[in-house]
Amino acid sequence: MPKASSTSARSTREAFGERSSLFVGSAEKTFRVLHAFDGPNRQMTLADLAKASSLDRSAAQRIVHTLEALGYLARVPETRDYRLTTKVLQFSYNYIRANELIDKASPYLLDISRHLGETTNLHEIDGNEIVFVARFPGRHLFNVDIALGARLPALYTASGIAILSRLPEKQLKAVMARTPLERMTPYTETDKKKLLERVHQASRRGYSVIENETVLGDIAVAAPITDHDGTAVAAVNISVPTTRWTIERVEAELVKHVQVAATSISKSRLPMSRR
Repeated sequence: MPKASSTSARSTREAFGERSSLFVGSAEKTFRVLHAFDGPNRQMTLADLAKASSLDRSAAQRIVHTLEALGYLARVPETRDYRLTTKVLQFSYNYIRANELIDKASPYLLDISRHLGETTNLHEIDGNEIVFVARFPGRHLFNVDIALGARLPALYTASGIAILSRLPEKQLKAVMARTPLERMTPYTETDKKKLLERVHQASRRGYSVIENETVLGDIAVAAPITDHDGTAVAAVNISVPTTRWTIERVEAELVKHVQVAATSISKSRLPMSRR
């Protein structure tokens, strides 16, 4: 399973922590505690939470107590551990319910999944990462551990490259500067010049295809969804296993599906990008 990202809280601190008198430090610390669960641990002690959120024990204890009282954290019976509760899911539900893009894209993704039997995804970009915001498993589901909300570095994914190919060069280079050039698999491309050329190639072709760069055994193809001023806001993605597909076959058979879906969604007059 791809590593969970904990960059959201860090990027928030970097963007706002020292720039505005309106910034509420206690709120930021609360989210740091919640983001401690971004990692592999499903439950954590108070000491673990304090360490993961870079807080002293006293501050962490007050925040954990408050979150427990509000119902967002719960004690695991017969342990000292805390876990997230289902109340946290309310935020995800509210986001999905309010997201017009998901409403418009879902019928196209569902149709592809049913027609081809392969997994389709809708990805949005957030900073230097792409986020799974809709997912329709096919008959041959490969990455069973990837769920809604999962994040991956945009530069290493077909969807991320497709989106970046429709963004201004300045924004592309900012994403590159914020992305740790660390391999996720032995095949992950980390050379800056090659990464930049790959984005430019996607811009020329109108799609991007990646093999084995974030998950071994996976080929992904994606096309960008744009708003009415041509700015990329998301991407349609099809993910298939290397055991049954090759890059050549993906380009011959699947590119048209992601491009038609992305174009159709784009033409449905999406609202201007909010990012």
